[in-house]
Amino acid sequence: MVARAEKAADTREKIRQAAWDLFTTVGYDATTTQAIAKRAGVAAGTVFVHASDKPDLLFLVMHDRLAGVVDDRFATMPPPEVPLLDRLMHLFGGLFRMYGEHPHVAFAFVRHYPGAKGPNAQRVSMLTFGFVHRIGSLVADAQNAGEVARDLDPLACAQNIFALYFMALVTWLSGYATLETALATQLRGALALQIRGFRA
Repeated sequence: MVARAEKAADTREKIRQAAWDLFTTVGYDATTTQAIAKRAGVAAGTVFVHASDKPDLLFLVMHDRLAGVVDDRFATMPPPEVPLLDRLMHLFGGLFRMYGEHPHVAFAFVRHYPGAKGPNAQRVSMLTFGFVHRIGSLVADAQNAGEVARDLDPLACAQNIFALYFMALVTWLSGYATLETALATQLRGALALQIRGFRA
């Protein structure tokens, strides 16, 4: 039983790596599931054991990258006495720069994410929900420091913050701003305005 689970995990990793290699070299739109299967050295049908369709393969490759960046940014988060805006920019800066390594793949990911229902999309959704809760913990720290009103729900604040981050991300990936403009000007300005509202 253990050997079977290890084999399945190994196959999944081969598919994940093959998909990532092709998405970042050939491009997401030009990559086929048959090409991914061939590169991974598995039968075409095996790919669909691990992902429901090509978009779900994209969520497969993005999940661990997102989780890794988020974990790293929280592990290196400035202490609670640092202003909430700076802590949030530390967090979102890491994500923007990760997406900036392969912006065309990032654009495909953001384009397909809303409403996606495959198993890997569901894992990304769970990761996103957890991410929003972790943002809520930063808001709670700011409440304890007297920076944010104590009568506000940290999770509701976090949802607002995430919406501003996602809007800035889409603005950049859609070509309406450079990465630095979307991050350092649009997102930072929007977050600063929102945090002023949190003090009301």
